[in-house]
Amino acid sequence: MKTALITGASNGIGLELAKVHAENGGNLVLVARNEEKLMSLKTELESQYSVKVYVIGKDLSLPNAAQEVYDETQRNGIIVDYLINNAGFGDFGFFAETDWNKELKMINLNITALTQFTKLYVKEMVKRGNGKIMNVASTAAFQPGPLMAVYFATKAYVLHFSEALDNEVRDKGISVTALCPGATVSGFQAAADMEDSALFKSKNLPTSKDVAIFGYKAMLKGKTVAIHGIMNWIMAESIRFAPRSFVVKIARMLQKKVN
Repeated sequence: MKTALITGASNGIGLELAKVHAENGGNLVLVARNEEKLMSLKTELESQYSVKVYVIGKDLSLPNAAQEVYDETQRNGIIVDYLINNAGFGDFGFFAETDWNKELKMINLNITALTQFTKLYVKEMVKRGNGKIMNVASTAAFQPGPLMAVYFATKAYVLHFSEALDNEVRDKGISVTALCPGATVSGFQAAADMEDSALFKSKNLPTSKDVAIFGYKAMLKGKTVAIHGIMNWIMAESIRFAPRSFVVKIARMLQKKVN
């Protein structure tokens, strides 16, 4: 029975990943700020799937939060087989006008906490000679993103970091997967104030459950980069052959708000 630690597990893709893992008979360590939601999910999953769920309420945008989570799992003798770094958020607006404190929290969560979690748990995986890591990036990772400049940049970091680390640890029995969803029906767009952007006006957006199932399967297969959706894959691949100035203009067009 494998134990998965999932960050940002109180809603969206993280919540659905928790359900998918429990359905597969795995135990869980759920981490998020909203401990009340996590406790509710714990009750649901334990009663429905007869798995063990450990809850840690933690704001991962705070310094050294990942270390505190790691220390707690160590004290409780929990071996993490699958590390799923899902927690993250975005912000919308011109960089000259957006709030620095929110962007600092974004960088701390999307980059620093993810990297520290990986540093801590990958060492244990190397010692055991097995383990899987999934870092939730985004199709935003493949190009610059005007109106969400910092968010796109953080996801580029996640993608490149994941690919490099996968190369380093693959021969040690460990795989690292960068899950790259496109626009998805979740709480993300509301948190990032993007509900009126052209990108989220589509009527055919995948659900968080769709993305979670796809990502979980990709992780189990040990896929390094998993782009959800054929159109997202085509766009991500085609960007490599287009002039960068053109790519940035298209990204700006998709981000802008529409009436």
